[in-house]
Formats: sequence, C-alpha cells, structure tokens
Amino acid sequence: MSDLPPARHLLRAKDLADARYAEPLGVGDLAAAAGLSRAHFSRAFRQAFGESPHVYLLTRRLERAAHLLRFTDRPVAQICLDVGLNSLGSFTTSFTRMYGRSPAAYRSAFPPAAAHAMVPGCVLRAYGRPQHRTFREDGADGPAID
Repeated sequence: MSDLPPARHLLRAKDLADARYAEPLGVGDLAAAAGLSRAHFSRAFRQAFGESPHVYLLTRRLERAAHLLRFTDRPVAQICLDVGLNSLGSFTTSFTRMYGRSPAAYRSAFPPAAAHAMVPGCVLRAYGRPQHRTFREDGADGPAID
C-alpha cells in the first residue's frame, strides 16, 4: 500500500458503504458512487484499503450485527435483516468465521441487553422517591394550614 491518502472518489464509495450498509448495496453501487467501472473500482479499492469492496461491506455489516447482539434483545434473524443481509445461514457462517463463535454464542458471552439500558437520572430520582407520604402534609389528620 502506498503512503498517499486514498483518492477522494474511493473515499466517497467507502463512506457510502459505511452510511448505507443496511441497504441492498453491491459492488456495482459502490463503483457508481466512485464513478468507475466495477473492475477498475475493485482493483483500486483493494489497492487503497487492502481488501475488496465486498469484504469491506460485509465487515461493516458484521460489526454492526455484533453491536446489536451485545446491546439489544432483537432476535438473531431480525439482526441479520437489519444489517442488510438476506440469508441467516450465510450470516451465521460469516459471523462465526469473523468472531470465532455463532451469533447466539457471541450474545450469550455478554451481559443481557437490559443491563445496558440507559435511564436518565431524573427518572431514577423520581421513581426512587417514597411514594407514600408519612408526614401528614395533606392535612387529612391535622389542622389545615392557611
């Protein structure tokens, strides 16, 4: 790989893959974004980034799937579709090859998604306060304050 930064048209295609990985993108779509033929684009992309456009896009999808497996309770089949893949079998095979375990095994190696739920502090404080008043502030048992 050269020391020169990748050409702007290749970065445009890479940005498209990063932003729209969940859509049905292919090498042809990325090549069109770069304004090159498929063959020339594939060759230039591999030379600039060290991997083929297909592998780059698949890697982005699998990285996002790993994130969803760690931080959501969505079913594995839904995650497969959410990241732009259509075949659960291919997804499982590719995921296992990349992460060394199946999507279900990967998920079970992390705490449940509920442990990562973000609840604002104001909500915690509101629900953490006593719900039953014991100071007779409502005046039901004592003299009314005017």
